[in-house]
Amino acid sequence: MSLSVSRRLAAVTALAVAGLFASTAPAALASPTAATAAPTPPDIPIANVKAHLTQLQSIATANGGNRAHGKAGYKASIDYVKAKLDAAGYTTTLQTFTSSGSTGYNLIADWPGGDPNSVLMSGSHLDSVNAGPGINDNGSGSAAILETALAVSRAGLQSTKHLRFGWWGAEELGMVGSTYYVNNLPSAEKSKISGYLNFDMVGSPNPGYFVYDDDPTIEQTFKTYFAGVGIPTEIETEGDGRSDHAPFKDAGIPVGGLFSGADYIKTAAQAQKWGGTSGKAFDACYHRSCDTSANIDDAALDKNSDAIAYAVWTLGAAATVPSGPSFENTTDVSIPDSPAAGVSSPITVSGVTGNAPATTKVDVNIVHTYRGDLQIDLIAPDGTAYRLKNSGSDSADNVIASYTVNASSEVANGVWKLQVKDVAAQDVGYINSWKITF
Repeated sequence: MSLSVSRRLAAVTALAVAGLFASTAPAALASPTAATAAPTPPDIPIANVKAHLTQLQSIATANGGNRAHGKAGYKASIDYVKAKLDAAGYTTTLQTFTSSGSTGYNLIADWPGGDPNSVLMSGSHLDSVNAGPGINDNGSGSAAILETALAVSRAGLQSTKHLRFGWWGAEELGMVGSTYYVNNLPSAEKSKISGYLNFDMVGSPNPGYFVYDDDPTIEQTFKTYFAGVGIPTEIETEGDGRSDHAPFKDAGIPVGGLFSGADYIKTAAQAQKWGGTSGKAFDACYHRSCDTSANIDDAALDKNSDAIAYAVWTLGAAATVPSGPSFENTTDVSIPDSPAAGVSSPITVSGVTGNAPATTKVDVNIVHTYRGDLQIDLIAPDGTAYRLKNSGSDSADNVIASYTVNASSEVANGVWKLQVKDVAAQDVGYINSWKITF
């Protein structure tokens, strides 16, 4: 969140006097030799996403009212997306396949850099049904990941993982394009995909906020984002097995994603927490001619687009997990506002031979309204503190980060603690979970 001048001055003052309120210091303070924290995700401009939808609507209007497989409107849609990505510095590949007697197209875009053996992929289907232009289904997901990909380019993002985006053809005929892509990947290439994120209908006019529950890490990443903006979520069930994550999941690849609802009916309880109209479909124009650019809820499209970028930035920055054992604490621990003492979350490590490695990995998931207030340390069993994060002016919500710590002087077995202190007043949060990997 942004700070007013008075709030910023208060934060600086609190930093200067933080020692007056500090809890008992650990025996020593060491610094990790390397720390890798997730870069700050951008706010995706909703106007840009809507501009892509306007173009897709124009393409459908000029080509018989749809963008369906085998029709001119679909090829024109692929050409539009490809031109944007080529201009932004992506390496694009147009993959062809045949379905129902017509040529289909998948578009794959790779952002240069990142670990080629650890690929984070995001995808959506670009085709519509024959009945209409398919602006929510699935222009919305396609436009959202396109703008996220362009935001990667604008930021010059240097992600730990290799980033790949895909736009699938013939989904409406039974996930034909995405199935073709997965089935034609060599086994070695499939094993390199660390996660696939799917976005099919993210701007429904009577929206819900649904999160796939297939992979716990991906699921939690999206839930953390929505918790940070005060939007409750539900587990996605309407689209199980009905969208392009299915072939990836069947191939053993971790999957996740977002969905705002199709022809299921919104309940009274859902309308109470999300707004909208109970007793009405999430998208009454699903697979109909009225799925036009007027069939979009801007707020849902905006929040889901931001959530996509949050996941790409966060999961893309996650360090490769060391080969040793992991230990995790998922118990919530409230972080009191300054000037209260810091809090800690313990993990008991046992069964590990010898000392911790020089590449000990610490994954931190903290929900907080202003992470700039937080000072975070890893406390070894002997009391030595390894600084993971200093407090400062990083003005955003939450801390979702991975840190690499040279803890090779520490015996691995024992009680390790994540210690968090809030050094400036006005913002609150909690330790959601943390994990240490040897």
